[in-house]
Amino acid sequence: MILPSLIVLGAHLLTPVSDSVPRLNVEQVCRGIAVQGGSSFHDPAIAKETDDCIQTENEVRQELVKRWSTFPAADKTHCISEATMGGDSSYTELLTCLEMAADVRNLGKDADTTPPPKTTPASHRQPKR
Repeated sequence: MILPSLIVLGAHLLTPVSDSVPRLNVEQVCRGIAVQGGSSFHDPAIAKETDDCIQTENEVRQELVKRWSTFPAADKTHCISEATMGGDSSYTELLTCLEMAADVRNLGKDADTTPPPKTTPASHRQPKR
């Protein structure tokens, strides 16, 4: 029967979005960023860079906590999926995705309300001197 298989295939679309900011493991992405900037795996600066990155990610998480209720559920679902894809998770990526989705939505609103520029037909233009 086709109906049960369609229900199973579409079940992920009905998964509710959490009412709170997800807990992401940012240590992996921060360590990767720090290692890329270090001269070797034993570089003492790597630990500091990793800690600084984790602190920044936690600050971004706090910003997300403040603004979480303002983002549409569909955007949250999409952006959580994108921010956690591939194993490395980042609050910065999650916030950026949510802000970009809002910007795109606002661009559509601006386009609907902005009148087109007034132009003069070529036949009515004054010749250049």
